[in-house]
Order: sequence, then C-alpha cells, then structure tokens
Amino acid sequence: MLRRQRTIRKHLHQIVDGGLFALGLWVAHGLRLILSSRVEGLPGIHDFSHYIWLFLLIVPATPLLLQAQGFYNRPLVYSRRETFWAVAKAGTLLVLGVVTLLFMQKEELARSVVILSAVMGTGLVLLKEEVVLWWMISEFGKAQMRKRVVLIGAPDEIGKIERDFSDRMTGSVEVLARLELAEATPDRLFELLHEGAANGVILSTGHAMFGEVERVIELCELEGVEVWLLADFFRTQISQTSVDDFLGRPTLVFRSAPEASWQGVGKQVLDVVGAAFALVLSLPIMIGAALLVRWTSKGPILFRQRRSGLNGRPFTMLKFRTMVTDAEQQKAELAAFNEMDGPVFKVSADPRITPVGRWLRKFSVDELPQLWNVLMGEMSLVGPRPLPVAEIRQIHDRAHRRRLSVKPGLTCLWQISGRNRVSSFKEWVRLDLEYIDNWSLWLDLKILLKTIPVVILGTGAK
Repeated sequence: MLRRQRTIRKHLHQIVDGGLFALGLWVAHGLRLILSSRVEGLPGIHDFSHYIWLFLLIVPATPLLLQAQGFYNRPLVYSRRETFWAVAKAGTLLVLGVVTLLFMQKEELARSVVILSAVMGTGLVLLKEEVVLWWMISEFGKAQMRKRVVLIGAPDEIGKIERDFSDRMTGSVEVLARLELAEATPDRLFELLHEGAANGVILSTGHAMFGEVERVIELCELEGVEVWLLADFFRTQISQTSVDDFLGRPTLVFRSAPEASWQGVGKQVLDVVGAAFALVLSLPIMIGAALLVRWTSKGPILFRQRRSGLNGRPFTMLKFRTMVTDAEQQKAELAAFNEMDGPVFKVSADPRITPVGRWLRKFSVDELPQLWNVLMGEMSLVGPRPLPVAEIRQIHDRAHRRRLSVKPGLTCLWQISGRNRVSSFKEWVRLDLEYIDNWSLWLDLKILLKTIPVVILGTGAK
C-alpha cells in the first residue's frame, strides 16, 4: 500500500477512535445520570453540557496515546492480545489525564463516570477493530482490498518485492503475472490489463533501458491503470507524476485517474450514505415497479447483466426488466437500426421494450436496483455508465478504456447532458474522460443535483 493510502487509512482510524472514546464518556455520564435519579441517596451530577469541553482533550489525545503504543503501526492482520493491551494502556493513560485536568480545573465528576468512560471507550475501539478484522478476512472485504498487480522487472528484483508482499501485505495483493521488461510487449500487457482487470503495474527496472520503461507507462496511461515505478522520472502525455514510497522504497507514481485523497474518502461515504438513504426513500416506488413488471409481462422482475467495473473487472448489474424476455435474441435482428457508433447498441422506439418498461426508463426507475450495486462497492453514485462486458471487448481505441479507471456510476455527465442527443460513442467517452480529468467531490454533488430534475421530468431518456 502506498504511503498516501496508508496515511488516509490511519487518519480515518484516528478520527473514529477519538470519537469512540468521546462517545464512551457521553454514554457513561448518561448511565450515571439515570442511576442517580433512580437510586435514593446517590449524589446527583451536572448535565453533560457542563463537561462537553472534555471532548477537546479526549478526541485529539486518544489517537496520540494509541500512536505512542504502536497501535497504528500494526500489520493488516494483527494479534488481538497486542491490540487489547495497546488500547487498554491508552485508555488508562487517558483516565489519568482526564482526572488530572479535572483536578486542575477544580471540576467534580463522579469517579465512576471517568472509569466507566474509559472501559466503554476501550470496548468500543476493540469492537471496531473486530468489525474491521472481520471485514478484512471476509471474502467481500478481501475482494474490496485486494490489489491486482503485474510485476515487471528483473527476476531478482521481482523476487524481493514478492517477499515484501508475503511479509507485510499478506493476502492484500494478487500478482497476475511476472514479466521481464523485454516480455512486456503491448499485446501481452494489454491482455493482462484487460483479462485480469489489473489495478496497477509495478516496475522495478534497475538499469534497464528507459525507452522500454516509457513504453510500458504510455500503454498503462491509455488504460487509466496506475504505474508504480521504482526508477527515474519520465515525460508523460496524460499521467500526473507524484513521489511516494512503496514498502519503504522511493517510488514514482504515474496516474491518469484521480489519486487517493480525502475527497475520495468523502466520495465513498457519500456513496454508502446516499445509496442507503435513497434505497429507503425509493422502496415504495421499487415495490410498485416490481409488481407492475410482474403483472404486465412474463419473465423475471430483475434484469441481471455482466458489466465492466473498475479496471474492467466484471460484476452483475441489476435493473428492473424493461424488455421482453428474448430481447438479447432479437438484438441481432435490430443491428442495422443501431443509432450509436462504436460498440454501444441503441435504438429509438426499441420494439423490445414493454409498455411499462418504457415508463420505467423515462423516469429512470429501472435503474433504482443499482443502488444495491453501489452499497456493494461495485458502483458509485456518480461515474461513467457501466457497459456490458461484450461491448467493452469491442473497444479498439485503447484511449477509450481509460473510462474504466474509476468506478462506474448511476449518473454521469453524459446522463445530464441529454443522453438521447449523444449519438457518437467518441462524444460519450469525451464526456466521461472530462469527468475523470476534472473530478472533485463538488463535481459529483453538482452532477447529483442536476440529475434530480432530469429524472423527475423524464427528460433525456426514452
């Protein structure tokens, strides 16, 4: 894992840990307050607003104390005993700090509250760690975390990197192939990037010819796949270059897609919270749509199709079925009427669409099941629309595959630009790449806001 990614993960844990110890104080105070009102003779205590200033100590001090115990330097899969002692020591030191501060401020707070808050804070952090550990060792968590990489370089250098993977990144990296630089021909490399849905290419070239390295970087930047180069700088056409470290080695990163950042974390939070909220709000609509599909045409309620996700990795996309059951068989008969150039198939007034399906499409109700794909981490709320795997294989312009360098989305620039007016696949790709090159969390929010009237008014869809 690159240093920037490790730093973001560490900061997220620090924020959560500080918040959990603060939550422990609030819950402990609440329990003591309830107890004092029900047990006769037990001294009362102030309302919690009187002690909220303690958050200014607890929230920043907790991660500092945990850091001092080496809590954030543990391996990905860690020892529970070491974790417990690190958190318990930090909790004890925090109690001493809170008691000392209360004494200096001449404030009174029941000792039971202070002790119970540390116990609860410790328990909450350990519970969080158990949830994180369960997620990391689950098949779903492994699939989300695992990086699929191609190693290119001298055999001895590749061997060193793989030993580092084994020692420090157990199970979190899948090596798709090991190639010497001379073997990394365009056809071979593209085959690995396409078929393996690689997330990155790691180059360790030693004193190899820089021209050969530059050729590999150019191929990867067309695909939107990161290159982690353990070598010198090179001029690039699209990629932005940044300096990082990879398992302690100085590394140059060439990327033509958005880098790991706090905005990226915000996007993930927006996806999960937004998709969950939208699922709850749209549940009555989806139930009604499901009943209409079931009552008005034969066949399944949901249409499932393999689509290409991040870096081309296939996933099963969900939609309400809007066509007759043999729509795929009829597609060949309608090929002559295709209105979209390139690999995409599109026909106005498509005879395969059912009457209810036409209404579902007009207001994008058929797309609502994809909120589940967003919750599963296969899609995002905003991003290039996912194409069927078969259509992706028909893309011959390699630059067009860079749209796969980010997660596909429910809505995108193409969606709000009047998708029925876009008949050129090149224009579609241009809008997707414009989104990727100018991405920000604010751009996502603007696209989401502009999508709302498009969906409500049923414009831009047929």
